Amino acid sequence: MNASSIQGTNPGMNDAILQVEHLSMKFGGLVAIGDLSFTARRGEITALIGPNGAGKTTVFNCITGFYKPSEGMITLNRNDGSSFLLERLPNHEIPARAKVARTFQNIRLFSGMTLLENLLVAQHNKLMKASGYTILGLFGFSSYRKASAESVELAKHWLEKADLVDRADDPAGDLPYGAQRRLEIARAMCTGPELLCLDEPAAGLNPKESAALNELLIDIKKTSGASILLIEHDMSVVMQISDHVVVLEYGRKISDGSPQSVRTDPRVIAAYLGVDDEEVESVLTEVGDEDVIEQLDTGPDAAHGPGTSSSYLAGPVTDTIGHSEGERVTVSKGASKAAQVDAKAKNAPRKPSERATAKPAAKTPTAKPRGGRK
Repeated sequence: MNASSIQGTNPGMNDAILQVEHLSMKFGGLVAIGDLSFTARRGEITALIGPNGAGKTTVFNCITGFYKPSEGMITLNRNDGSSFLLERLPNHEIPARAKVARTFQNIRLFSGMTLLENLLVAQHNKLMKASGYTILGLFGFSSYRKASAESVELAKHWLEKADLVDRADDPAGDLPYGAQRRLEIARAMCTGPELLCLDEPAAGLNPKESAALNELLIDIKKTSGASILLIEHDMSVVMQISDHVVVLEYGRKISDGSPQSVRTDPRVIAAYLGVDDEEVESVLTEVGDEDVIEQLDTGPDAAHGPGTSSSYLAGPVTDTIGHSEGERVTVSKGASKAAQVDAKAKNAPRKPSERATAKPAAKTPTAKPRGGRK
């Protein structure tokens, strides 16, 4: 049995389409991702967010085969019950066998081709197989004619979903920016993915274009059977369409949960705003979130907090990190804002109501050491 493929799992038994376990990615002496674990569930939209430089695109590159991780395991569970270890698959087999498709931060369309042609190119594997990998298609063999007609119908289907069918014969380069984004997603869907990875699909879009993007992604989730993993900085997109959010800072996970829980996590607020730990409470006071202010006083949630990480960028780090080309990047110790919030919560004095009270028989009241949230 191929080490990269594991057969025998019953469909529906595992609702996790993607499992990332203890993922680390090192570039020379720099650890960009340290001991990252998270799960993307089938039929959901999972968002991977974090400040610039948090390592989000590096995670995507490991999942889609552009990088081979230094450590860890990435498991893709298909609907037919098969599972693939993506870190062991050759790059070209990740989309072909594991059915993982992706888009990039920068649009990569064939600008001189029409919209329809762009979507047909995405189906070249199916068309080549139907042609017998020869010139049989030129002679009108029935198998090739059938495959060609099916490819055109699939392309038209996704052009309609992306609200672009009226421009099917226009060059892709003539489209507005937002329409090009939707076309790129439609092209990825023509490959029949079970996991669609989108790298900042809303980057550069205006509010109307973002709304059209949201509508397309929700439709993909509801009607295609594909699950979506996306990187996004536009929080209006993330909070409106995501079922599950994972937050990175300096290469490690600092929060993992529903959009509602993540948006009020003090570690996430500190990491995004770049504020010092003593400023976090004032920021929360301004937005009027008393529940989160209470969390700052009672300690962090261990279930969502960062675990032990091997990343040199997680928590205390060396003063400088050398690159292979001689460049030296200075990183201050204690750079993680999320870690500052954790430290403040652990060291904060307890409220009078939380202090241990003395029993009548005791001579001296003794306070128990605080061990996190009760």
